[in-house]
Amino acid sequence: MSFRTESTLAGYARATVDLRARMTDYTRSRFAQQYLSAFLESALDTTTDGSDRTAAVMDAFSRVAHQPWQDGEPYVLAPAMAAIIAAAAQALDLSGDIVGNDVAPSDAGVLFLPEPIYERGVHGQVTSIGAIAWAKFHNTGNGRTGWWITGWADRDDPFDPAAARRRRQLAEAPELAAQFGPYVLNSFAEIPIGTPITARSEPPEEVGRDWETAPDGRFCIDESALRMRAVAAVLYAFWRIQEQPIAAVAAPPLDQPARRRALRASLRHDTRVVMLRRAKPVAEPTGEATWHYRVRFVVRGHWRRLVNADGQPYRIWIHSYIKGPNGAPLLLGDTVSVLAR
Repeated sequence: MSFRTESTLAGYARATVDLRARMTDYTRSRFAQQYLSAFLESALDTTTDGSDRTAAVMDAFSRVAHQPWQDGEPYVLAPAMAAIIAAAAQALDLSGDIVGNDVAPSDAGVLFLPEPIYERGVHGQVTSIGAIAWAKFHNTGNGRTGWWITGWADRDDPFDPAAARRRRQLAEAPELAAQFGPYVLNSFAEIPIGTPITARSEPPEEVGRDWETAPDGRFCIDESALRMRAVAAVLYAFWRIQEQPIAAVAAPPLDQPARRRALRASLRHDTRVVMLRRAKPVAEPTGEATWHYRVRFVVRGHWRRLVNADGQPYRIWIHSYIKGPNGAPLLLGDTVSVLAR
């Protein structure tokens, strides 16, 4: 199950539970630990840091990579909001700013992007941001507190150049490809709390740098023009915009099978979908009706067609019920079937 097969609010909630359950299992696996170790290998200088420090850092990163998927609050960014968040992130500059302790809606969480935002790294390669996880972390060594942020790419994104490269690399190792989760860790960032944010240094110019083309019709952030990591800019823009009047937050219902699966996996299942607020509210009917029912009658079960805030049609089943004013006579006649040619 993925967001590519769902287009309703209830479908988003169902897909969120499925993806979080799979990612919770994946981040516990031995393969995920090996991948994390390889991902951090360039950042961990084992020649100067002792083995105890390296193990402590690995343990901390392992917890940050796992905890939000199971315990964090889940959010889904509606496709109509993706371009707004991406544009805000591209223009964001927090250099020298001090972020407060309550800037995030929760201490840990996961933001899903059914329509990914793409980023072009400082080396020119393009990859997707399909999910962003965050957790508040306290460094006991230096007493520093901050938000640790991990960026995750949709493993099966058909438009992601990085996913295409990954599929080519793993084409001859299907047993290795099967061990990946639905999302692949591809970036890490930190936003400190209570101390000024230091701007990221300008990357050195590379001769003959090959700039990859972004997918058509999708928003791509140029990380070389940012003063912070793209994944951190996108998440911070989401934190601030989801509080503004421009955004509306919906809590879609979760069907019984998905709710049971969430309980079995000990997952939070209060998914919230952040959408673009309607420009004009739906007008309420005014005045009194000029007619009234004088009897009660049975309305048969039927499908009701609706349209969600994103303009996507969906339908719900309305069970049979009795309509009419209380105390009025109830019409119960025999059902007659007429066969005509």
